[in-house]
Amino acid sequence: MKRLTLTVLLLAIASNVVAQSVTPEVLKQAGTAADKQAGSWLSYGKTTSETRYSPLKQIDASNVSRLGLAWTYTLGAGGSNQEGTPLVWNDMLFGITTWSVVYALDARTGKEIWRWDPEVNQTTVRSKICCGTVNRGMALYNDMLIAPAIDGRLIAHDARTGKVIWEARVAYPQDNYTLTIAPRMAGNKVIIGAAGGDRPTRGFFDAYDAATGRRAWRFYTVPGDPSLPYENDAMRAAAKTWGGDFYKKGGGGAVWDGIAYDPESNLVYVGTGNAEPWVQKFRGAKNVDNLYTCSILAVNADTGQLKWHYQTVPNDNWDFDSVQQLMILDLTIKGRQRKVIMQAAKNGFFYVLDRNSGEFITAAPFVKVNWATGFDERGRPMVSPEAYYDTEGLEIYPTGGGAHNWSPMSYNPNTGLVYIPASYTPFPYAATAELAPGATGYVRPTGTLRTIKDFIGPVAPEGVRGGLQAWDPVNQKLVWQGAGGGGIGGGSTTTGGNLVFHVVNDGTFKAYSADKGEKLFEVKVGRTGMAPPITYEAGGKQYVAFMGGLGRAANIVGPNDEKVEGAPMLYVFALDGKAEMPKAVAPPPAQGQPAAAPAK
Repeated sequence: MKRLTLTVLLLAIASNVVAQSVTPEVLKQAGTAADKQAGSWLSYGKTTSETRYSPLKQIDASNVSRLGLAWTYTLGAGGSNQEGTPLVWNDMLFGITTWSVVYALDARTGKEIWRWDPEVNQTTVRSKICCGTVNRGMALYNDMLIAPAIDGRLIAHDARTGKVIWEARVAYPQDNYTLTIAPRMAGNKVIIGAAGGDRPTRGFFDAYDAATGRRAWRFYTVPGDPSLPYENDAMRAAAKTWGGDFYKKGGGGAVWDGIAYDPESNLVYVGTGNAEPWVQKFRGAKNVDNLYTCSILAVNADTGQLKWHYQTVPNDNWDFDSVQQLMILDLTIKGRQRKVIMQAAKNGFFYVLDRNSGEFITAAPFVKVNWATGFDERGRPMVSPEAYYDTEGLEIYPTGGGAHNWSPMSYNPNTGLVYIPASYTPFPYAATAELAPGATGYVRPTGTLRTIKDFIGPVAPEGVRGGLQAWDPVNQKLVWQGAGGGGIGGGSTTTGGNLVFHVVNDGTFKAYSADKGEKLFEVKVGRTGMAPPITYEAGGKQYVAFMGGLGRAANIVGPNDEKVEGAPMLYVFALDGKAEMPKAVAPPPAQGQPAAAPAK
């Protein structure tokens, strides 16, 4: 088969229609060849619609029990969770690990092709990182691999050789920004946001020309100093929803995950993070919405101009970032075909919006929720008056880490279900009496907590902290659930073989039947700090791959020793795989209660 450029493949495989700059004829001509590339994994969510669905079915519900380890690759010294989604193209597997080290392997054997270390100044950056030395992924475009460095650089490599083609400066760690998000392609632009929402930062996301690395536009998610000119009408409108000296404390709205692109409308969809500081009394004004924090934004990919916004949590006080995965689908709801964008948000609600207009269609709690009682006719959440807190401790459902955090969900068109890694636990909140410089205003309370009696949403099974939920987005109801995964890490992907692969943060790898939720396979890999799975085909064989491991052991020596105890690993499974499982390691020592907002 004649090799197609990656640009054409991305456009042909995208689940929606063509971007404005590409004609339908190009897609039509590329379609047949691109269908043969179904075994690739070309973007963080596999396609621009972020469904993480693969049509592959060599591995299916009848034979998945035969899965075995095919090969592993030692990632090298770590220091935090693995969170990256590998990409696969042209029989090459690309990954990004701790401290933004990028590598390329033969997707069939695991043989290293190239490896590139951005040589981040770890000593300097470590003190500035908000929430973990992590990276979630990369982007592919026109034979280039585009990778973020946690110190604020965006770097384009020749995908075949690793040679650097261009480098752009997105942000500086000295300003408390880091890059942890996987960049996404929107036509010929690279879209990326900056983390730092639990520091005094002003959120933003950028578009860069993929060929040159030049910045095309920037969209700030919250207004800046009101004595200066507003960047656009969107900032002028947002400024009316703030007060006092909020801008001196950043405002928040970091974009550290959650981007999707619709080629048909040429809209980029972006989720934004929490308001900063957390507690409203420190932000300069009470009972105001604080746009565009905790929101879903739709902007024109060419200009960065805001088309619509929907705020999931007006006046956020609970660190309920709305940066969770955004998924694009066409669904029939109440007899009407709708073009939708969906999110299983950190705040416990599953949202379905019209992706062209931002119209609220439906929302429902997919876990136990007590901070809100429902939605009004405009789709605005009705916040419980009891959910606001001060120095007295308060228990809120869901957890501050999120009913759903960065761990990706997936959608299977054959079952019509979304598979959500969900957490079911509550979280304790209290405010400090005074705001320390650069602080969030939150403190973990001690003693007896105030509780809210009324709640909505499904109650978790007794003693279960979390699990995989099969959710019907049309009827907004739980269909089945599998126990395990009550925390942040791992994720799911689903296939044409009636399977859902689920990686749990404790190192467990599972496979369920996608329709009924029957557990068909389970293995423990002996690491924690797990990344989400992908599935791909290379050399006519289907594989399942994921990374895992914190890598805190002092005796890690590098990527070429496959037996290094404690090293983070890339695990690749296939039918009848016979490779030896690397030696299991003890989990890291307990470090007390988890932070409220880890791994942004």
